[in-house]
Amino acid sequence: MLVRFWGTRGSLPVALGHDGIRDKVFKALSKANGQSFADDAAINRFIDDQLPFTVRGGFGGNSSCVELDLESDEHIICDMGSGLRGLGQKIMQTQGGGPRIFNFFMSHVHWDHIMGFPFFVPAYIPGNKIRIHGCHETMEEALRKQQSDPCFPVHFDFLGSDIEFVKLKPGETYEVAGVSVRAILQPHHGDSFGYRFEKDGKAVVYSTDGEHKMESEEETERFVEFFRGADVVVFDSMYSLADMMSMKEDWGHSSNVIGVDLCHRAGVKHYCMFHHEPIFDDEAIDKILNETIRYEEITRDGAALKVSTAYDGLEIEL
Repeated sequence: MLVRFWGTRGSLPVALGHDGIRDKVFKALSKANGQSFADDAAINRFIDDQLPFTVRGGFGGNSSCVELDLESDEHIICDMGSGLRGLGQKIMQTQGGGPRIFNFFMSHVHWDHIMGFPFFVPAYIPGNKIRIHGCHETMEEALRKQQSDPCFPVHFDFLGSDIEFVKLKPGETYEVAGVSVRAILQPHHGDSFGYRFEKDGKAVVYSTDGEHKMESEEETERFVEFFRGADVVVFDSMYSLADMMSMKEDWGHSSNVIGVDLCHRAGVKHYCMFHHEPIFDDEAIDKILNETIRYEEITRDGAALKVSTAYDGLEIEL
């Protein structure tokens, strides 16, 4: 499996504004001061080798959408945030219109996790099959409402693909596109569900929009077992621990530190922070990443845990 990130922000999409772009250009030119470049290849080497990630790129601004690339005609996609639009465009450019099967797994149906579906071009093409899996009774209602008057000009019934809603039960194991899938209930307003995907001895956990206070050992152990031995855990680390436990308590999200603690206990190999706070710029997210790496090092009692931060376009190969 290949885990590919199309949207990594939480709550709402954000775009880099004029001042942010100008600041990146200024920093890049300052770094290049006095240098000359013989050709385009030299410029590319300078960008790749001498500019930090926060200058040469960034963490992106689309809301939650993560693809598990199976290299087949069937797709597995977690959530339908604004990043889904780019995924649909890429499929149309590289794989054509259809017929294909798209298996969506919904953490929940808050707007930032469904807003990309009206812009997902494959949904409009007859012959494509779309299976929307989740544990909420309200999945179809939510998707229909966002494509109804006066919110959107193209109604849900105009979508040309074959769309089916598949209700899942937490704790039960399902086989979808050759992948074993299991859901778990997470603490979040209106409920949220994490998913564990397993194929060919590899395991990926997608766990966003859950507030893990770790006040109950029984509740904590439930998630430790769900994460147990995973190759990658994509985890909602939207807040700092201080924010989560003070002014943003009960807002439904976890912290970078709690992600490390859960992954350490579960023997996870790679912890990938996700669902970034929209008010954080690239420098702030990068600072959190470095602080988290340091926290992992000083709290480690056993095998090292790889810590990374998801960004739009990141690929993790298992």
